[in-house]
This record gives sequence, structure tokens and C-alpha cells, in this order.
Amino acid sequence: MAKSTQDRKTRERPAKRARTQLPAKEKSTPKPKLSKPTAKKATPKAADPVVEEEDTQPVKVKETTQKAKKSKGKAREENTPLPTSFKVVAGSYEKLLYGLEGTVTVDEDSNIKFELKPTFIFPAHVSCIKAVAASPQGGKWLATGSADEIIKVWDLRRRKEIGGLMHHEGSITHLLFPSRSHLLSASEDGTLCLFRARDWAVLRSLKGHKGRVNSVAVHPSGKVGLSVGKDKALRMWDFMRGKGVASTKLGKEGELVRWSTDGSKFLVQSGSTMDVYATNMELLYTITHPSRIQDTKFCSRVGEEGELLLVAAEDRKLTVYDVPKGSETPTIVAEMIGHTNRVKAVQTLEIALPEASGRKSTTIACTVSSDGFVNVYDVAAVSKKSESTPQQIKPLGSYDSKGTRLTCVTLADGEIEGQPKAGDGKRKRTDDDDGEGSGSEKEDEESEDEEDVAFGAGWEDEEEVEEENEDEEEDEEESE
Repeated sequence: MAKSTQDRKTRERPAKRARTQLPAKEKSTPKPKLSKPTAKKATPKAADPVVEEEDTQPVKVKETTQKAKKSKGKAREENTPLPTSFKVVAGSYEKLLYGLEGTVTVDEDSNIKFELKPTFIFPAHVSCIKAVAASPQGGKWLATGSADEIIKVWDLRRRKEIGGLMHHEGSITHLLFPSRSHLLSASEDGTLCLFRARDWAVLRSLKGHKGRVNSVAVHPSGKVGLSVGKDKALRMWDFMRGKGVASTKLGKEGELVRWSTDGSKFLVQSGSTMDVYATNMELLYTITHPSRIQDTKFCSRVGEEGELLLVAAEDRKLTVYDVPKGSETPTIVAEMIGHTNRVKAVQTLEIALPEASGRKSTTIACTVSSDGFVNVYDVAAVSKKSESTPQQIKPLGSYDSKGTRLTCVTLADGEIEGQPKAGDGKRKRTDDDDGEGSGSEKEDEESEDEEDVAFGAGWEDEEEVEEENEDEEEDEEESE
């Protein structure tokens, strides 16, 4: 009788384990290297879940579902309304992080003006802030990087610190959100790291540069990226498989790398020169700027076809180049003035305008300078016709930080018309709230899964995850 009872328990035991696997699916996600500001570095086991190369191929069984999700995600992205306001976040040498709320006002003559109101000012790091980045399509996440080797993550909507990512062993040189579900970082330790925003796990640590990585840029398709560094090399990365695929020697140290808006060409900046290449590495032309360059940004013209190149430099202005199609050399068409010291960084964002302005939308350009000012310009002010002398464009909004030496800037979406405001006590529970969430939370999770297809498909092997869960359950049963 005892033997019969023991056999029955043995047969039932696998069924019990199978039932516990289903709700415990969340265990498949490796623990992120996310810690509170005072916490120590995370253990190496959770820091870098490296997958063998044969596991990097997407799962073919889910191919049909992935295609459906892609098309659904694209349709949703096209219908996303533009924000009516914007957020500006700037870092500084003095370790201070500035947060500004930007709104649009229209005067009696239908002229627009930008008003910048400070929402927070505090020391975010123990050393100078070198990079900031905000997630697109809603601007929920903010990441800041410093010479203290820590990437801090913040919830912009709730103005709350989430924790610190301490995977790098050198100063953070560049931060970028290729999508709202992933964060890409570069460091002086010679590595690039790709984090998943859902749990801030490290998906990949990309190694290849011999020395400091200065800049990284992701192609508009989200599948490949470029990086430049102190080793005078230009490297290409395949983000679908999470590995380097090509590299070439530039002969000089690249300080910045930027893709054009359509991804047909890219720019590598060094000193006061900018080399523009086609995707096949053919040098199209070289632009020599009058002074040393601090930052560059490709931007589409407002309301018409064409592309502009914004160049922030030590000549105390933001120079606007008109970028023609083909291999013709760009020409200077405008200069955005208003700073009294070198312009350190520039960012752009498309926003909706009030009906009284007579326009539906525009693109703003925000600059920060060592003079402590944050200036906001209307890109639509750039003339369509080329003139003999560059057009002078003044800022339509400005904020004075009272002498703080600003180093970097990022723009995030503000409020969207028809949606509840952040912090409104009467609003419904969304993905920002704790708890099980509502339908909107499920939509956000679903859209993040859609973006997982484009970024990092197949990086985690499901069979390995199930085996890991079984091992964890056996350890729990043995301890009991």
C-alpha cells in the first residue's frame, strides 16, 4: 500500500511542475543590473545574459505572428498624435540636471512663442553629466550618464528615480533610445550595451572597439548601428543578432556619427570636418565647418521635401545646411543665433501647434550652451530659397540657468490633446501605476513585444529559459 502511494506521488509530481511553469513565465527574464543609488554593483550572473551564436536566429514558428504584430505596430505608430507640449532635460558640468516644461503660445498676429518653465533642478550624479536621452512616443523614460560610470534611469511622468545601471566600467559617453523599449549606451570602457526597458536587463554587451567609444547611431530601420571611437575605427553592428558585422579604419578619430533621416547616408565628424558616406562606404563629400564642431543633427524640412543638417559649434551659433539629394555638397542657408558661448548640443522634436497659429505642426530645435542658456527655435523659419547671405534666425523661447555650463540635452513628448494629464488624480490607472494595470497597460506591453521583434529577436532561447525555471523549482523543492 505504501509502495502504491509512493508511485502515485511520483507520477503526479511532473504534472505539478508543469502547472507552476505557466504562471511563472516571468522568471524567464534575467534579473536586470538595476540597483538603487546606494546599492552595490549587481552580480555578474545577472549582468550579461550572453546567448550562443546559434541561438540568435528568430524563432520560425512565430514568424506569422511577428509579421502581424509588425504591421499592427506600424499602423499604430502612424496614427499617433503629436504632443502639444514638450519637455527639455539638460545636463551640466556642475552635476545638475535641469527639467523644463515647454508650451506653445500664439499672439494676436498668429506668431508662435515657446515658454520654458522649470519643473526640477537637482544634482543627479556625483560627477559631471555627459549624456541624456528620453524615450520616444510618450517620453516615459529618461536616462542620464555621467563620468561616475553610472547610468541612472528616471520615470519622467512621475518624476521618480528608478535606479542605476552599473554595467559599464568607464565614463558614459553616449545614450540613445532606438525605440521606447530599448536603451543603447556607449562608454569609455570600449563597449556598447543594449538594455531592455521592460526590466532593464542587459540584452547584449557589444565589444569591438579598442578604447573609448565616442558616439553611436542606429539606422532608422532599427536593425543596424554604427559607432566611432578613439581607435579611429568605424564599426557596424547587427542588432538583430547582437554582434559586430564590419569595421573599417578612418585614419582619424571619429567624434560623432549620425544617420540621415532616410538612412541613405551617414556622417562622421572629427574636429571641424564632416565626412558624409553612402551606405556602401563611398565618400560622397566632405564639409569643412568654420569652427570646431560640438554636435550635429539631420532634420527634415517642415511642410516640404528636403533635408537639413544642424551643426552646433564653438562659433556660438547653430548653423543650418541644406542637404541636396545625390553627391552635391550641402550649403549654409541659415544660422540660428542667440548664444554667447559655444553651442554644446542640439536636439529636434515634432510637435502639434494651436489652431490659432494657422499651422498643424512644426519641428523645434533645442540647443544648450556653455553660456547657461537653453534656446528653442522653429525649424519652419528656415527659408525655402537659398540666399547669398545666410538667414539669421532668433530663438522663440529661452531659459537662463544662471551661468551653469550645460553639456547635453534631450527632448521628450509632453501632453497630447485628448489624453489625461500626468499627475491628475482623477485619471484612470495606466501603465504608470502600480498594480495589475488596465487595458492601456496591456497595449503598452503588446507594443513593447512588437518592438522586441525588431530589436533583439531571438536573443533569448526559450528552451534554455524553461530548463532554468525547472532547475529553480527543483532547488526550491530540495530546500523545503
